[in-house]
Amino acid sequence: MSPPPIEDLLRELAPQVLGALTRRYRRFDACEDATQEALLRAARRWPADGIPDNPRGWLLTVASRVLIDELRRADARRLREDTVFAATPQSELLARPADAFTDPDRDDSLTMLFLCCHPALSAPSQIALTLRAVGGLTTAQIAAAFLVPEATMAQRVSRAKAAIKAGGLEFDLPRGEGHERLHAVRQVLYLIFNEGYTASSGEQLTGPSLSGEAIRLARMLHRLLPDDAETAGLLALMLLTDARRPARTRPDGALVPLAEQDRTRWTRSLIAEGTALVSGVLPHGEPGPYQLQAAIAAVHDEAPTMADTDWPQILGLYELLDRVAPNPMTTLNRAVATAMVHGPAAGLALVAGLESDRRLARHHRLLATRAHLRQLAGDLAGAAGDYREAARRTASLPERRYLTARAGDLDSAPVAGRDDAQADDGLHAGDVGFEGDRAG
Repeated sequence: MSPPPIEDLLRELAPQVLGALTRRYRRFDACEDATQEALLRAARRWPADGIPDNPRGWLLTVASRVLIDELRRADARRLREDTVFAATPQSELLARPADAFTDPDRDDSLTMLFLCCHPALSAPSQIALTLRAVGGLTTAQIAAAFLVPEATMAQRVSRAKAAIKAGGLEFDLPRGEGHERLHAVRQVLYLIFNEGYTASSGEQLTGPSLSGEAIRLARMLHRLLPDDAETAGLLALMLLTDARRPARTRPDGALVPLAEQDRTRWTRSLIAEGTALVSGVLPHGEPGPYQLQAAIAAVHDEAPTMADTDWPQILGLYELLDRVAPNPMTTLNRAVATAMVHGPAAGLALVAGLESDRRLARHHRLLATRAHLRQLAGDLAGAAGDYREAARRTASLPERRYLTARAGDLDSAPVAGRDDAQADDGLHAGDVGFEGDRAG
């Protein structure tokens, strides 16, 4: 197997390096700055010099030296003040060797997750900070996931880092209050996977390194809490969804909707693992939103063809999900399932009810879904206009090309409509089950 690209390797190592530094030096804000500097130096040097034999150790050594240099400069500035850093004496920090880490191979990513999701932080700050520190997302990507301006998200990240610094929060796995943080931790992993499965912007439809990291962390969380049903449901949802990745794009990177995917290319081992997980937890107690979304994904994955999909079961699951965890993206996906069971007019009625929702009114996914349902209803001109406007609003180039092509196909279609309209599931029924929290 060929080694991962440098960018993917750095993204994988970033939370591990930050976690190791924070565990040792207890200064989250300074450690993040030092980690970013080490990553930048690696991105500049490794392409020319080659990847070191121990890339994680290289990053730890460089980041630690950067951090100590900064602390020494701070020490000089504060020479006349009796200041201590967090809970650790400054002299002890400066005396530590740069490369003398205890347990150098220990992965602190999960501990970093719980630190970023500390109850002292607001929920939006918890998620934004974790996406930045653990998921490796840029501020722009996080803002796109939350449908807010980039400047707003940058302020959230800055406030969260300042709160951790001011509060002196402990860098340890929580004991008594751990379960209180689980909701935020799960949502963070959900969003990281979501960004990796369908990138919010850029030239590539997917970012496998992000979704792979989300799955890795979800596995860690599941091992830590094997009896937590929602954690198992989240991991199952990721596996069942990621199983379709090999068939979602053409060799040139173009998007392939579910109706056109070669299902023989789906990863059966992930489907089997995900189905076993969700089947093991659904019968016990009231299912949560991740379990329900995993069940929807399992129904899609078990259908040998699009025509064999059990749409009534999917619709029932979406109706239950919309009651358990109301969300405009869930309702949007429910509209597609409604159209497949009761006809496009019924689906369009649900979409119309979302057009006044400020979180979704101008989102390209609402327009693309309405376009698809209008196409099924025979309104080709209206569908073409919606596809074209949806293409204008998305920042994902593969989605833009796909939506533009759909509009072009309808512009040239006979007035009576295309015979294959009922077979095309558009952009939304194709990957239902993993869009719900984008507007949450």
